[in-house]
Amino acid sequence: MALLSHRQLFLDHVAQTSTYPLMLEIDRAEGIFIYDTAGKRYYDLNSGISVSSLGHRHPRVISAIKSQLDKHLHTMVYGEHIQTPQVAYARLLAQQLDPSLNSVYFLNSGSEVIEAAMKLAKRATGRYELISAYNAYHGSTQGAEGLRSDLPYSAAFMPLIPGIKHIAFNTEAELAKISCRTAAVIVEPVQAEAGVQLPAPGYLAALRERCTATGTLLIFDEIQTGFGRTGQLFAHQKYKVLPDVLCIGKAMGGGMPIGGLVADRTLLSLFSKNPDLGHITTFGGHPVVCAAAQATLEVMLEEDYIEQVAAKEKYIHSRLQHAIVREVRSSGLMMAVELTKRKYLKHVVSEAFEQGALVDYFLFNDRSFRLAPPLVYKQEQLASAMDILVSALDYAQGKYSS
Repeated sequence: MALLSHRQLFLDHVAQTSTYPLMLEIDRAEGIFIYDTAGKRYYDLNSGISVSSLGHRHPRVISAIKSQLDKHLHTMVYGEHIQTPQVAYARLLAQQLDPSLNSVYFLNSGSEVIEAAMKLAKRATGRYELISAYNAYHGSTQGAEGLRSDLPYSAAFMPLIPGIKHIAFNTEAELAKISCRTAAVIVEPVQAEAGVQLPAPGYLAALRERCTATGTLLIFDEIQTGFGRTGQLFAHQKYKVLPDVLCIGKAMGGGMPIGGLVADRTLLSLFSKNPDLGHITTFGGHPVVCAAAQATLEVMLEEDYIEQVAAKEKYIHSRLQHAIVREVRSSGLMMAVELTKRKYLKHVVSEAFEQGALVDYFLFNDRSFRLAPPLVYKQEQLASAMDILVSALDYAQGKYSS
């Protein structure tokens, strides 16, 4: 019997999320590079959708993982045992935040964090109405799915969570929809899947003011914007608006799966009473993952990668001035490159791939491609990666030249 290829085994036995997976067969990854099984090297310009902000297999992260492996793995469901990696990381994280964001509930993914945030808002306010923004993405579990406004994605899973309304991001007149019936507004400070839509001047402050006036919790989804991506450790610090609840994940673990719900300890303590065990998780705060998260945060605080973001952002803007580029929108190294015609997009993405650079699409913007490179790119590496993108733009333009 002939041996099946990994490609065929992948299609036969690994559940698919689309009918057109990229099918890049990974051998290894190191720093800013990913290598396939044929030895071809790719510049990673996605960071696994804003996850690998320190690149792949950062030595400090790997060392922390190995060290914790020699001590213990899972011992008990979250919240029952005192585990040093959880305690040490929670303390370090809290030290970087406003005093009101002093406690973290550890979870396994961004979607789980959003689910917990929705429950917390209902428990804290006694209300059930939740508001999110049009064209936002907060995850694919049922609660998070219910926050989405796009019916083509969610209609097949109806009915979802009741009591959810939507507002137009950056439209202050829409803030009147937030009322004394609203438990929480859940919003990305920078809309990611809409194609990196930045907050208009004063918008987040007006949102904060309306939530305060109505007794509504303001929940910032910083799962993509967190941990240096926008040029400060967190986007709410960059835009100078303080949420009641902070949702974090993705880059948090340095490539390991972790998320966190951050709020004041009095708020998070509501999960422990009326009822007891109001929210529980088996693997949340896994000690190996928390060790990796602490090493990741320590590196970000000790090195100047975040301070370099603005200069790298400016350089990328300068390199992508091209005839078929309409606009480059960015908040730090969270970037969307919008093309003048939709038909160019697939050619840019596919040609960049052929030339050895990984860029990606957005869920809700079909004229732009995503750039979210690891923060650790050196200047000469970034220049080489931009050479590939410019070549891919030239290629796309040439496909339709007369």
